[in-house]
Amino acid sequence: MLKELFKKILENNFNFSKDEEKELKEFIKNDIVIKNEENYEINSKYKIGILKIDKNYAEILDLENPIKNIRVEKEFLNGAFDQDLVLAKKIFNPRSKIKAKVVKVLEGKKSEIMVYIQDESFITMKEHIQIFNKNSKKYKENDVVIVDNKNFEEIKFVGNLSDPKVDEFISLYLYDELYRFDKNEDEEFFMDDTKQRVDLTALPFCTIDPNSAKDHDDAIYFDKTSNTLYVAIADVSYFVKENSELDKLAYKKGNTIYLPTKTLPMLPKVLSENLCSLKEDEIRYSYVFKMELDLNAKSVKKSSLFEAIIKNHRNLSYGRVDRVLERKLDQYNKIEKEIFDYLLPLYEITKNFRKKRLQKGYDFRTQENRLVLKNNLLEAINIEFSTASHQLVEECMLLANIEASKKVGNFGIFRIHEEPSFKSISRLIDDINLIGIKAEIKNDTHETILHLQKEASNYGLEAEVDELIIQAQEKAKYSSKNLGHFGLGFNSYSHFTSPIRRYSDLVLHRILKSKQVPKDIDETTLYISEQERKIDNLVWDFEDRTYARWAKDNIDKEIKVKITDIEKSRAECYDKMVGLKVVLENFKAQKLFSKHRVKIVSSNLATKVIVARIL
Repeated sequence: MLKELFKKILENNFNFSKDEEKELKEFIKNDIVIKNEENYEINSKYKIGILKIDKNYAEILDLENPIKNIRVEKEFLNGAFDQDLVLAKKIFNPRSKIKAKVVKVLEGKKSEIMVYIQDESFITMKEHIQIFNKNSKKYKENDVVIVDNKNFEEIKFVGNLSDPKVDEFISLYLYDELYRFDKNEDEEFFMDDTKQRVDLTALPFCTIDPNSAKDHDDAIYFDKTSNTLYVAIADVSYFVKENSELDKLAYKKGNTIYLPTKTLPMLPKVLSENLCSLKEDEIRYSYVFKMELDLNAKSVKKSSLFEAIIKNHRNLSYGRVDRVLERKLDQYNKIEKEIFDYLLPLYEITKNFRKKRLQKGYDFRTQENRLVLKNNLLEAINIEFSTASHQLVEECMLLANIEASKKVGNFGIFRIHEEPSFKSISRLIDDINLIGIKAEIKNDTHETILHLQKEASNYGLEAEVDELIIQAQEKAKYSSKNLGHFGLGFNSYSHFTSPIRRYSDLVLHRILKSKQVPKDIDETTLYISEQERKIDNLVWDFEDRTYARWAKDNIDKEIKVKITDIEKSRAECYDKMVGLKVVLENFKAQKLFSKHRVKIVSSNLATKVIVARIL
């Protein structure tokens, strides 16, 4: 109720209920709300909003405008928990941004919190706030418990931090995603579309995915004679009807979660791994872009979009396609020869398209670190780089995504990436000069970034500089308005190719089919952008817990790290345990990205902080 009261005040909507008027009198009495005749406003000394506690900081989210969010130091939380509606008093600091300290919790979001036991006290798992309560004495050191946040009685005993099985539960609980384990597989689905779909089953489509893939969103076929590329995408919108219970659950999830231990799909497995998955030798419903390519202009000459039935003639792995593209043709049958015969010329075409694309977009040297666990413990890190096969698939998907965005127009659902501000670029130049590379701002942002990458290559610091460039940029997100995609260099871009695992793509499919944009599209784009970031943080939280557990079992072990943050004395491992982050206890202003041998000193399984000493 209080949240709605303050939203009304901010919106100058003074049509209060009786209960709201009663609450309002107290706020006026305490000088939190100021009344001027018939108008009301919140005293500028105070901030009222939702508390958001992240990994390294806390902030109060403005009830109307995200630009007005303000930071709160964790020692000023005053017992408030994540998602609470709080009243905070602003702290004005002329040398920095306005900050605040929590004065009162107006509405508690949660009735329970997760705590662990340290020195016979409760410590909240998310905020790391110490709570003194006699109930904590019932438990052993490092026990993890969910308790009522009023009387601190036990609701659920989770386990002990010494048991690696608790890590997954902790991460999913902290990010409110445990509901994904609820059973929702009862519904039956049938391929009984009464529409006349285009029959493409004779065309030798193929999918190219990692060996471990269970869901196959996209398949491709290339007609060499007419230079026509077909991109077939799982027709999820046929099975998931708008506003159905299944649709509401998919919206809530927003994305599939990929943990090192398991996949938690956005859709029930009967769809994600079966009826919607473009499985080998199975007839499947698909939504298909047929694109006639102009090889001279390196663009799509014309395209059409239609519902079809296809058959995936072969499910190929990235590794096998890489061997084909390197002309290392191993044994193959007639169907595979037919597929390889069009993949080879298609790869040469997409290379040329990619070259043209990078005249406006960027090629960042990135790698994926895949954690390999055995018995819930970290066993190895597999490093995945973008190879020829990845780039082939990527260019085909980019073409389909661009064509989809064009068909939407300027209002619908878009994947946008705004150009970094001049301030961000200036800070980036300063950071790069600090590591000994002579850098300067050029005529525009694109020219500046290409200049930085070229200079970095002269020093062998390509990956490090790319990392700094990525950090300086805005985060990509979803929007109802077409604002372009700076990183890819596109004037218009949408996500069309992964509706099994991304709700955004499902929304786009519906818009393209119905030619209607949902009324709540702004609310949808904001939510799925936030959900995407939340899931990223959840996965990183779990990975950091896994690294911390490995470090706990390897105290005094030597590893090689590079300095990644000179302000916070942080470094990252680049040899055996790639991606493991440490705080250096004897940091003495070493150079950014300088490499060192360090010894692991300690590891906290609750906070995930690993401390190391430079040798």
